Amino acid sequence: MLTVEKIGGTSMSKFQDVLQNIIHYPHEKEFKYGRVFVVSAYGGITNMLLEDKKTKDAGIYTKFIQQEDYENAIDVLTEKLIDTNKELLSLGLDLDKANDFITKRINQTKTYLNSMFEVIASGYVDRKSINLAARELLASIGEAHSAFNTVNILQNNGINAKFVDLTGFNDPSHLTIDERIIKSFKSVDFNKNILVATGYTKGTEGIMREFDRGYSEITFSKIAVVLKADEAIIHKEFHLSSADPQIVGIENTKIVGNTNYDVTDQLADVGMEAIHPKASKPLEKAGISLRIKNTFDPLHPGTLICKDYIGKDSKIEIITGSDKVLVCEIHDSSMVGEVGFDLGIMKIFEEFDISYIMKATNANSISVVLWEDNINRTMINEIKKKFKTVITKEVAVICLIGSNISKPGVLAKAVNVLAKNKINVLCISQSLRQVNIQFVIERECYIKAITCLNEELCLNNNNC
Repeated sequence: MLTVEKIGGTSMSKFQDVLQNIIHYPHEKEFKYGRVFVVSAYGGITNMLLEDKKTKDAGIYTKFIQQEDYENAIDVLTEKLIDTNKELLSLGLDLDKANDFITKRINQTKTYLNSMFEVIASGYVDRKSINLAARELLASIGEAHSAFNTVNILQNNGINAKFVDLTGFNDPSHLTIDERIIKSFKSVDFNKNILVATGYTKGTEGIMREFDRGYSEITFSKIAVVLKADEAIIHKEFHLSSADPQIVGIENTKIVGNTNYDVTDQLADVGMEAIHPKASKPLEKAGISLRIKNTFDPLHPGTLICKDYIGKDSKIEIITGSDKVLVCEIHDSSMVGEVGFDLGIMKIFEEFDISYIMKATNANSISVVLWEDNINRTMINEIKKKFKTVITKEVAVICLIGSNISKPGVLAKAVNVLAKNKINVLCISQSLRQVNIQFVIERECYIKAITCLNEELCLNNNNC
């Protein structure tokens, strides 16, 4: 059996747990070959390389494109990487080899960036293309660092391990992402080795251009499909649960045992990614099941996600949502009976590269829920120019998700729970497929809604 397994950055930063709980060293009965590990950078490193994912604080990349002191930021990063190496010394890392590997790569990266900076200054090339190349280059460093260290530690503990460097560093070959993966895994004996691959893959199409910070899951997915893995596994620092433990408390959650890829798409649509949607599609099409496991709860089998799974019982599996959205309502009395009226709205969204989360309509109104960060005044003004009345309001969206929620009464019970807790429903949406019921509510009621719905629909009821 061949498994392809992705290890997230938070888990990588606690490598002792990775050794014991994922690789199962030194537990001889549980340890086995026939596994490919796709590793993320250690926690926080990619933020330093690019920009902070949450706060947007400047990383090396941001400083580079803003023509600020990126070289000093590189020096700070180097110190951080070497400090990380020191922390792994007790686990078997050869400190001299590890430091030599990363400092050489950092120094070469600095040389490349300086050359790019000079080319930009010449004014003869397109700045955007150079910036994208710099982003690709920088993104590769964190995963190269963690993958090299992982292989070094495993080898020094007597485990046959091979470093699969997909970053293409100093490799001028013009290969696509798939071609590089195929070439890198050619003639490898999986039964006698553990393979550790970088989460970043260099390709002519540019993995960052299309997927940006979701690139490591794309690499993971592509490897699993190319190698025809029996199972794909993602190791995270949490279980896929009935609600966000940070909101309701971990003791008030129920672990999702089985679900399907449709459910993971619904989660990704509101920012709660079990897996990047563009990484899940190839797995789904290839018929490869995905397992989500908690690194720090190794005895639990986790959540198994399959293509055709439908829950035996009709019930809500996950309560999620976001309080970082707003609703844009377009009201126009000329809308009623007008064929394609909302096409004009969609064209404006397309022009500004905006994707909506949900849409609710009636005879003369269309309400669209959008990510707050994506909205700008220019777009709203464009809509106001074309339609009679346009209102925007900061709200929250709540999603009740399950592989089988078609039983009569599920919607009614959810509405009753909200009403009992004095939470008003502003908009509602549910498609015929019935995998996701979406409520728009007042933003200040978001946590209260998640908590009471999780308690009533997930914890207190096996069936809704």
